[in-house]
This record gives sequence, structure tokens and C-alpha cells, in this order.
Amino acid sequence: MSSLPSEHGGSGLLSRLPGPLRPRTSEDPGTGQMRLIETTLLVIVGLVLLIATVNDLSRQASANHRLQADLTTWRAYTGHDYPNIESDQELFGATSQKEVVCGNTTPGAPKSRTQICLAVWGPVVDGKRTVHGGWYLPANAEDERSLRYGCFGEEEVQELCAR
Repeated sequence: MSSLPSEHGGSGLLSRLPGPLRPRTSEDPGTGQMRLIETTLLVIVGLVLLIATVNDLSRQASANHRLQADLTTWRAYTGHDYPNIESDQELFGATSQKEVVCGNTTPGAPKSRTQICLAVWGPVVDGKRTVHGGWYLPANAEDERSLRYGCFGEEEVQELCAR
């Protein structure tokens, strides 16, 4: 028993499909240009989606690699191996690849103690990035310009602190 329908309705699973959905035994009359255009458009859409997906995955992998290096940098710089460290990619701009990493200066729940925030950027070398400066924040405070104190490092970082 064949699963392909014959010219006269046939039998099997495919014969239950409506006529336009059944496999054809011959091409419909015409030049075939419509099929060529549709196929070309589908290939172009597929390529655009593939390129967008690869681009997004590579960008995300790069960001994850940088963020892991930022956490390692903060721990090496402060000498604390705390698990709850926050990273901010927006302060310098989402595409700048400059991050701010904040964590408590003494053990405790996140933000429950004085925090030190480090501005890090540059290439990842030996699993770490370069610290270009930073500041301190009081306990239980969000990272707002008016609350930053004890700023240190490059002028670009110190400009982010209250005057």
C-alpha cells in the first residue's frame, strides 16, 4: 500500500489532504517565476535570521566573558570572595564595553554594608580587566551620583561622582 495518492484520489494518509496540499505528480502550467521569487525571498529571510542569530549569540558570549572577568577583577582588587556582586553596563553606555562592578566592603547581605564600586574596561587579560577608578557608596543605597564618595582613579571616572 502506497502512501502517495494516485492521479484518481489514491489511498493512504496523503489522500486525506485537500487537493492544493497534496504532492503534485506534475507542475502546473506557467513559467515557474512565482515559485522562483518565493523561494528567493524565503532564502533571503532565512539568511537574515541566521546572521541576526549568530550576531546576537556572539555579542552575548562576548558580554558574558567580560562580565565574568569583571567579577574576577573585583574579587582580586578588593581581596573579597563575595558571591553577591552587581555589575552595571549602562552607566557608561550599553555599547561602551565599560562596566561598573559593586560589592560590599565587609561581609553581609547585598547593599547592607558600605560598597566599593569599580569602573573596569579594556581587554580581558588573564581573566581580569583593568580598573580605571571607582567610588564608595553608603549602606542600603542605590548607585546615584549624589551618594558616591571617596572617588579615585582617572578623571573620566571621578566626573561621575558628586562634587
